[in-house]
Parts: sequence; C-alpha cells; structure tokens
Amino acid sequence: MREVIIQRNEAGQRLDKFLGKYMKAAPKSFFYKMLRKKNITLNGKKAEGSEKLEEGDRVALFLSEETIGKFREETKVSYPTARLSILYEDEDVVFINKPAGMLSQKAEAEDVSLTEYLIGNLLAKGEITEESLATFKPAVCNRLDRNTSGIVICGKSLHGLQTMSAMLKERTLEKIYYCIVKGRMTEAQTLEGYLYKDEAANRVEIRKAPGEGAAPIKTAYQPLQSNGICTLLQVELITGRSHQIRAHLASIGHPVLGDSKYGDREVNRIFREKYGVQRQMLHAAQLSLPKDLPELRAAGHRITAPIPADMVHVIKGEDLTWQPGEPVG
Repeated sequence: MREVIIQRNEAGQRLDKFLGKYMKAAPKSFFYKMLRKKNITLNGKKAEGSEKLEEGDRVALFLSEETIGKFREETKVSYPTARLSILYEDEDVVFINKPAGMLSQKAEAEDVSLTEYLIGNLLAKGEITEESLATFKPAVCNRLDRNTSGIVICGKSLHGLQTMSAMLKERTLEKIYYCIVKGRMTEAQTLEGYLYKDEAANRVEIRKAPGEGAAPIKTAYQPLQSNGICTLLQVELITGRSHQIRAHLASIGHPVLGDSKYGDREVNRIFREKYGVQRQMLHAAQLSLPKDLPELRAAGHRITAPIPADMVHVIKGEDLTWQPGEPVG
C-alpha cells in the first residue's frame, strides 16, 4: 500500500485527474475499477473520482509497488540550472526577463528552454522536488519568440499557473512592448485584422477579411521617436497571437528591424553592418496586473524589464532617445 498526501500544487483538481498524472501509463478504466473495488480510497473512504482534492487529503493506493511502478513509468530527467533575470517572484508566480536567443518552451525534444531552467532552479533551491514533478510541473504561461526579449510569466504553483493563464486568455493583462521599425511613423493607431498561421512553415499572414482558420487580432502603437529612417514604437498587444506584432507592423510597411522572417532584407543588412543587429528589435517591456486577483500577491503589480543592450545601442546610434511628454521627432 502507498499513501500519497495531497500538496498545495495538487489541490483543486479532481481525484481522477490527479491519478492520471500520478500513473500516466494507466488507462482511465483502471482507475475507475480500482475506485469501485476500494483499492484506491480518499481519506479512508470509497471515492468516485470526481471529488475535488484539498491540501492534506490522503489518497491510499492498495496496489503492489510493481503495479504502481509500471504505470508511473518513472524515468530520471535532468534539469539544468542557469542565472535568470528575476523581475518579481513569490510563492505562486515568477516573472523573468528572457534574453533573446532563449526558447520559452521546447520546440524539439533535445531543446533546453526557459521552462527547463525554471524547473532546474526551483529544484536546486528546494522549492520543489522530483517527486512533486510527477503531478505538477512549473511552466511558462506566455511564450515569446526565441529572438524576442522581455517578460515571461511563469507559474510556480498550480494556482499561479491557472490564474495567470486565465488572465492571458481573458486579456485582462496590459502588455507593453518596445520595438524599432523601418521608416517614419508619427501618428498613434490601433490596427485590426485577421491572422492566418501556416503551421508547417511557422509563418503567419495578416488579412483584412475573416475566413476559415482566421484569428481576429488588434495591435495598438504609439510612435515615440523617429529620425525618418526608423522609428521607436511603444506597442500594446491587445490580442496575443503568434508573431502578431512582427507580422502586423510588416503588413503596413513598417517591419521590425532585424526580423529575418517578416522584415526588409536590405534594411536588415544595413543595420547588421552598422550595429551588429542579429535579431528582431522587439522587447516585452511592461506588464500590469489587475488589483482584484484572487489570493495572488502579485495583484496590482506593474512588472518592467529594461530594454536590452543591443536595442539601446541602436536607439542611441539612431538618436531615438525619448522621454515621456516629448513630441515625436
């Protein structure tokens, strides 16, 4: 017999969902059969599987260790550690300033992403255990493209992950980006359109009319400074779709500098030779959380990530420095 005591990150879910995570290789029919026969009990009583678990609940598995081991398919996974730029952290969430070049999540099995570094660091600090990873893994809530820098939201607890993911889905977070784009822009605008994604090519297309597979998008921008050759923009991401800012701005003739997928090849060459630009000049700089978040210490916080050195180099070189209240150049 093995007894599992429900921890904070395991509470709030149905018993059958928990069992499915604890013994991933077991079919659902196995759990319901064991529950009927009282070979799996909750707090010493017969359970159906639909019960919501609470912290401290005791799940008893009257099964052989061989059976449990077979269904758990336990394999040793090594998680690396890294020095991460932490902008804010509490017991539920952590906001990280992701550098350009780092994946938010794995694209291929052999990749190492921010997710693996997050787990590795939490293991090293003793905030989680390898045992707890069987039923809950801390994870990123929003993804930035590999070559976009800035704020990534990570859920350390189930509550934090669920709450932040829900807010991203409901669009209750204010997300501000800075980017440097081709050409002169002087008027603030809100762009609307429809985004079509080609999954195979990992590329999107912006159209004005809806259609099958289209996702409505909205992007607001405010020019901060321009020298006629390029413009520093503040962008509010109202909807959050793959490559939205990059493709939306490119669709109106103002692609982000350094963008190899949607950008201007000749302009990219000039800025690569002049400043060593190797990636899109796009940075997730600010995130504002509403005050009425349930039981979340981060409620009402405004998280900011400083503009990285490679973008500052271009901003200074092109005389795009700007202070609030200044007119657009």
